Amino acid sequence: MEYVAVLLPSLVVGLLFWFAMKAVFNADKSERQAEARAQAEADARADLGDRPDTGQN
Repeated sequence: MEYVAVLLPSLVVGLLFWFAMKAVFNADKSERQAEARAQAEADARADLGDRPDTGQN
């Protein structure tokens, strides 16, 4: 039982750190995906604006 009392605080802190880092990495991944979607939409809008003139004056 002494071993549990010695190791338990370290395990709890380790688990808290793991959950915190997992949340940070998931947030980063979500942010990168959102940025990629926004960039793709901006590129698509820019491509539509760069179409050559159809000759209708």
